[in-house]
Amino acid sequence: MNAAPFWPTRKWPRVEPSPHQKKRLDVTCERLFDLPQQAGQTLAVFVTQHGRCVYERYAPGLSADSTLPSWSMAKSILHALIGILVGRGEISTAEKAMAPEWQVSGDPRAEITIHDLLTMRSGLEFIEDYENEGVSDVIQMLWGSGSENVAAYAADKPLIHKPGTVWSYSSGTTNILSRIVSSRVGTGNAMRKFMFHALFEPLGMQSPEPKFDAAGTFKASSFCFCNIEDFARFGYLYLQDGIWQDQRILPTGWAEYARTPVHMDEESGYGAHWWITPDRSAFYASGYEGQHILVVPSKGLVIVKLGKSSTDHIPDIFRTVRTIADQFETDSQ
Repeated sequence: MNAAPFWPTRKWPRVEPSPHQKKRLDVTCERLFDLPQQAGQTLAVFVTQHGRCVYERYAPGLSADSTLPSWSMAKSILHALIGILVGRGEISTAEKAMAPEWQVSGDPRAEITIHDLLTMRSGLEFIEDYENEGVSDVIQMLWGSGSENVAAYAADKPLIHKPGTVWSYSSGTTNILSRIVSSRVGTGNAMRKFMFHALFEPLGMQSPEPKFDAAGTFKASSFCFCNIEDFARFGYLYLQDGIWQDQRILPTGWAEYARTPVHMDEESGYGAHWWITPDRSAFYASGYEGQHILVVPSKGLVIVKLGKSSTDHIPDIFRTVRTIADQFETDSQ
């Protein structure tokens, strides 16, 4: 039978793996922490099973209390916030996004739904490039001409595909969604209070540092700093189908919605603001420079890996993270 889950609201219980398993985990994690210079570095690894930490390791100078970047793992946090509003009946994935930039009569962008945005099929032009400042929309949005109002920058982009037909990963899409959430709960400090009251505090997450633009929009594409234990708590909420202790935080089926693929290729798949492994056995939040929260339902696992790695090396590094999951048995039924 599956082990009963622990609820790490106050702290993560620590248990020692068997000597054989610890040796295997040490060998695998050594590959993550001994990367060649051109591949960057691993900052922290935190492995939990059934709500208990079974392995952790940190780069020199860091610990479980160190606050580290989320980058695009914040997109998955926004998925949870939207789910909370869906559960309250305050928002529907089927409704039109209703961005103010699209309200001119006859604007085809007015047909974009929240579901289209969550599944990265808005049809809006957006160049997701992290290195070429001259062509990158994400750099312009976060640090350039769009930084004062990230949602307006993204929503002002033209439609290049019919909504709901073409998958294209876009950080701008997430910030449009974030503004929609703010339209229901308030901007700036009101949004921050909603995040903590509705999501972070029930899970015992005390470290989150969400960042906002001048318009008061949570920059959910990229910026919610946390310590690694809190990133693991967030993943554990999805492992438990949105339930924490005896409280349903996310509506029934919301975690399944996250990992229902709308796009698949040989390397990965995508659902609703969460990524999916090619074999569909696991799903994960993913961020720039190699941030990952890997959720493996069949094994009761949540594995968090944080780092600063070059884009070219991240796929190989993530395969090593998945090797950690391979070292655990599937739960018996």
